[in-house]
Amino acid sequence: PWEKVAVAKNMDYVLEAIRAEGTSEWRVTPHDEFALVIDGEVTIELLAPDQPLVDAEASGSIAVAGEPSGSPMGRISAGRGHMALLPAGRCYRMHAPSPSVILLQTIAGPDTIERWGEICQTA
Repeated sequence: PWEKVAVAKNMDYVLEAIRAEGTSEWRVTPHDEFALVIDGEVTIELLAPDQPLVDAEASGSIAVAGEPSGSPMGRISAGRGHMALLPAGRCYRMHAPSPSVILLQTIAGPDTIERWGEICQTA
């Protein structure tokens, strides 16, 4: 669960398929991301950190060590077909009570896993 596997790429942008199950770690990104729930139910917690946790020039999301301090921004409850904005500079954590699937639009970063040799068909 929670691996970010690239399934499409356009220049710096990628679509990452994520198997969501249980609770993810906290993450932060320097740019907006969009999460589309493909299957199941996902709750997303948002938090405005007390201080910047990511370099504004970085790409992709990064894990936040431990429990970040800041102001809670609320929760998003998303089901199949729902899309959620994960705003730049804000922390997010996802929870799925049963196996679910998320398609995340983002910029490729250090946590993006590229398995093109395994997922692309060749003649």
